[in-house]
Amino acid sequence: MSTDVSVSDELAGLDALEAVPERGDRGRRLWRSTWPKLLAIVIGIASWQIVVETGWRPRSILAPPTEVFPSLWDMLTTGTFWGQVATTMQRAILGFAVAVAIGLVIGFAVARFAVLRAAFGSLITGLQTMPSIAWFPLAIVLFQGGDAAIFFVIVLGAAPSVANGVLAGVDYVPPLLVRAGRNMGASGFGLYRTVIGPASFPAILAGLKQGWAFSWRSLMAGELIVPIGEAGGLGTLLTVTRELSEYAQMLGVMIVILVIGIIADGVFSWANNALRRRWGLS
Repeated sequence: MSTDVSVSDELAGLDALEAVPERGDRGRRLWRSTWPKLLAIVIGIASWQIVVETGWRPRSILAPPTEVFPSLWDMLTTGTFWGQVATTMQRAILGFAVAVAIGLVIGFAVARFAVLRAAFGSLITGLQTMPSIAWFPLAIVLFQGGDAAIFFVIVLGAAPSVANGVLAGVDYVPPLLVRAGRNMGASGFGLYRTVIGPASFPAILAGLKQGWAFSWRSLMAGELIVPIGEAGGLGTLLTVTRELSEYAQMLGVMIVILVIGIIADGVFSWANNALRRRWGLS
């Protein structure tokens, strides 16, 4: 009896020791994850400057970083620019949310019913591989331009990725886990809610990340192509700066679009790491 207690105490002590982070460990992890990104930024800017110095294109067309970043700072200090950023992000979040809702419903329905998978499985993959820009002529004809045309293409670009993420996740749920859930009384929707859904969440998260990438690209293409009147966003600003030959500002807007994409990737990476920690994988 005392032996069992002592062993349990030792195991508990080891678990507690493992759970206590080492002093400075968080700072080291932060630095390990930060310095490669900083190095990539430095290499990118240096390569950009070298290309400019070669004279491959005139500075009036390919502006150097020393001109682009001051121009970008001037834009960042104006309220008009932030209004355009807000317009773009509102479209992105709303369109992505609708695409996620549709993709999840379609994905779980196709995964649940074999006849739907036989009928629509290949179609979903085909829609995912279809370039989003190919939908814009139809969207403009159907909706006469405007936000509706952009949302139409965002949903068609992102929802298939989300649905395929669901299908991949459900397909790789261990059958033993499903049988265990059924033995414990789960069936139908309850089985998906308590067993299959949580078990397939890593693949669903990967599908969400890919769906965001598709929706972001679709949105940028839409703001460049679709006539949307006064409600311009970052894509519209790109067109305006190009037409006015303000190439330094144009490159600055492109940097902002890139940074937003990097931030979104960071959010999905954080969610993935949190999931891995919760499952004891890291």
